[in-house]
Amino acid sequence: MKEKVSPKGEEDKQPAFMDVAKEDIKAEDRTLQQQLGDQNRTILPTHGLNNDIVKALDRITLQNIPSQTAPGLTAEVKKDCSLPLAVLTCTKACPHMATCGNVLFEGRTVQLGKLCCTGVETEDDEDTESNSSVEQASVEVPDGPTLHDPDLYIDVVKNTKSVPEYSEVAYPDYFGHIPPPFKEPILERPYGVQRTKIAQDIERLIHQTDIIDRVVYDLDNPNYTIPEEGDILKFNSKFESGNLRKVIQIRKNEYDLILNSDINSNHYHQWFYFEVSGMRPGVAYRFNIINCEKSNSQFNYGMQPLMYSVQEALNARPWWIRMGTDICYYKNHFSRSSVAAGGQKGKSYYTITFTVNFPHKDDVCYFAYHYPYTYSTLQMHLQKLESAHNPQQIYFRKDVLCETLSGNSCPLVTITAMPESNYYEHICQFRNRPYVFLSARVHPGETNASWVMKGTLEYLMSNNPTAQSLRESYIFKIVPMLNPDGVINGNHRCSLSGEDLNRQWQSPNPDLHPTIYHAKGLLQYLAAVKRLPLVYCDYHGHSRKKNVFMYGCSIKETVWHTNDNASSCDVVEDMGYRTLPKILSHIAPAFCMSSCSFVVEKSKESTARVVVWREIGVQRSYTMESTLCGCDQGKYKGLQIGTRELEEMGAKFCVGLLRLKRLTSPLEYNLPSSLLDFENDLIESSCKVTSPTTYVLDEDEPRFLEEVDYSAESNDELDIELAENAGDYEPSAQEEVLSDSELSRTYLP
Repeated sequence: MKEKVSPKGEEDKQPAFMDVAKEDIKAEDRTLQQQLGDQNRTILPTHGLNNDIVKALDRITLQNIPSQTAPGLTAEVKKDCSLPLAVLTCTKACPHMATCGNVLFEGRTVQLGKLCCTGVETEDDEDTESNSSVEQASVEVPDGPTLHDPDLYIDVVKNTKSVPEYSEVAYPDYFGHIPPPFKEPILERPYGVQRTKIAQDIERLIHQTDIIDRVVYDLDNPNYTIPEEGDILKFNSKFESGNLRKVIQIRKNEYDLILNSDINSNHYHQWFYFEVSGMRPGVAYRFNIINCEKSNSQFNYGMQPLMYSVQEALNARPWWIRMGTDICYYKNHFSRSSVAAGGQKGKSYYTITFTVNFPHKDDVCYFAYHYPYTYSTLQMHLQKLESAHNPQQIYFRKDVLCETLSGNSCPLVTITAMPESNYYEHICQFRNRPYVFLSARVHPGETNASWVMKGTLEYLMSNNPTAQSLRESYIFKIVPMLNPDGVINGNHRCSLSGEDLNRQWQSPNPDLHPTIYHAKGLLQYLAAVKRLPLVYCDYHGHSRKKNVFMYGCSIKETVWHTNDNASSCDVVEDMGYRTLPKILSHIAPAFCMSSCSFVVEKSKESTARVVVWREIGVQRSYTMESTLCGCDQGKYKGLQIGTRELEEMGAKFCVGLLRLKRLTSPLEYNLPSSLLDFENDLIESSCKVTSPTTYVLDEDEPRFLEEVDYSAESNDELDIELAENAGDYEPSAQEEVLSDSELSRTYLP
């Protein structure tokens, strides 16, 4: 079994991305079923995995890991998406895969190979080529590199500097994650679950003798020993991006969990990522995370926590899945102290509660707020992209923008096309391409931003002809992780200075906010040398809205919002800021134009998009928000968002930039110049106030299953005053349709 089992979820392969949506999801399902049918004919089932092996694999450590590959490990594991839990062996070795000799401690040496095949569902695209033969029975993927490498990941982690000095690696980060080959619908919450949970909390106070109240995990007490009883769950979060401070057993199968605040801060409790082991199947375990701070969450509207099972990964299913029942988010009876609340004594905490039935005995499982994406994962992916690209075709450079407070490097990536030749005109074209500046992950808890950025990077580095055309059109400057320290240490919002870096763009301090200081300095330099970026976009995540959408900057719409008496003729403004979001609403299934807002709120004046627009002068300056939950419109309506959809959004953003280039350069692409005029028709001339996303509702107990609309960018809760000026927004008839015949018709609500 040691030679057969192979836990590496290596195949982080990506789906093919289309220039425009061409095929329905049903066609993709049929393709997947056919491919899985071929795969099932080439695999041989073996005995089930011995649970003793899982017991031995408590966790991976950074110690005692040999640099040499262990001899005799040549068997690979095939991934099966439809058969019952069984270890599947691959009869054909994959030549591009090396065996893995990492030693997993806890008294035994268990050497593990790698999963060699995936079943990632793809779209049909004429630009997609298959990397695998029929014998290998793997699904068609783009011809880009496979980015996940467990051995490389371990090497990268060793050089990552963290405050707690982590010595362990979480299995999901080591194995890797591939999107599951099935849909995950938005959960329908049963009526009355919130009332039931609150009543059970009240019962605790009334019948206190029924409460066990035993601490089973405590970071505050380094000498604390874990109870040895077999029926108590074991917890851990001492790994990169992990966040769990304390666990208290309340009843036999119920646990209260307390999260760490952001380092050098007393609050921002929301992100969680922790390990659980010692479970028994057929038992309903309830977890209550009791010190959350946001006043509402998509957990009330169908969102589920994510779970990763090591047993499933060893059985060739290395993916995060949505898990949990009886999920709700509500105000509890705990109050924050004046210190923790920044002077607002008495402000309540909130509880995320969910119940889980584990499928395997003595498994090792992980729970997360959203799909984790660590700093070490980013560094691994960038190294793989750099080593796999064609230097004759793609110009790829990875620099260090600066060092963080912990001494970690903040990567800066430059991507464009190599000049066709050394002729003068080709060199001039190479140097004079317009810039596009992209950034992500300024807020560590918004991991979806990194998955979108991963999709962008992979698309830009692919051999897709559209990607090549995109590289020939732009020079991309990308800062894929603006807050490495926060990501590494499991923060939700802040850096090690205890500050929200997205609020420091007006006057960044080079010592306290180095990544912001140097990113802004690079933008100022580009402006000074007359190379102002055509587009700036900062990728974020949103916990309280569905879909993907953008916040932009508009003087006219801001004036309308703040002054009801303002006339449209008072402000003259080029409407080009709406072009890119409008394009994305037609080509990206998860994007929703009606959720976009272009109002510049006073509380957002120190954020990246506003400072880059106002001070640097980039007209198309955006924040792109991706939901943590799912979509309520379009192709993915009713489905929770996954890494496949997030990466697709990153690729579609690139396609949108190419469409933008074609629309703004009609002579170069032989397009009629009339296409440039459609932007001027996108806003109603009569002065109605802003888009619906400027409403702010701050209800503690929202009405049952009713979508709550928030304008809060990246989960902020600072704009309640905007609601006083908000009115109804009605799109004009002209706003309904784009002139570009390539774009499919989408009607706005």
